[in-house]
Amino acid sequence: MDGIAGMPVLEVLLLAIAFLGLLVEIKTGGLGAGALLGLIAAAVFFGSQYVKGLVVVYQIALFLGGVLCIVIEMLAPTVGLLAGLGLAMMLYSVVLALGGDTNAMYALLASVGLAVLLFLLLLKRLPSSRLWHKLVLRDMATAERGYVSASPRESLLGQAGTASTDLRPAGSASFGGAPVDVVSEGGYIPRGTPVTVVAVIGSRVVVRPCPAASESSS
Repeated sequence: MDGIAGMPVLEVLLLAIAFLGLLVEIKTGGLGAGALLGLIAAAVFFGSQYVKGLVVVYQIALFLGGVLCIVIEMLAPTVGLLAGLGLAMMLYSVVLALGGDTNAMYALLASVGLAVLLFLLLLKRLPSSRLWHKLVLRDMATAERGYVSASPRESLLGQAGTASTDLRPAGSASFGGAPVDVVSEGGYIPRGTPVTVVAVIGSRVVVRPCPAASESSS
């Protein structure tokens, strides 16, 4: 049954079901109904093409090898290399089975697009596997969820404290009994010198000696 521009509609539908089953199994991480449906659709597709003399055993083996790579990736997740290799093998075998021409590419794109559309409709109803979490970034490190790039120290601005260590120019100072890593605005500041916070730049707290300390040292 041919469609527009000679596109094999029945083959496109079978491939869409096969790819949908693959997506469902990647999302859920189990060899269940999705895998069974996808394998049946793939078997009907390759079987019909084999009967027509359009497919050889090598192409079927290539497709099954791609499926095996994805199954291994789901059972023992690596960095995703096997999943990518398996998908490439499957797509290549399908293009060859469809004739390896421009119409084959169109048919492949149509089947993948239909499978993705159906998968998006089912997405929220399906549980997520480890492989799916690896492929899709779901969480955002936001301040509302307690993630901060650095400790907020803006409240230290203008506060007076005491150098707990010699500042050469980096060191530690105490503000209200709490130690804080600081850096001096100028040069060396000896331990025990009263200091004032003059700037907070990200996690960097800049201090200078208090005016009274400067006058007494001079």
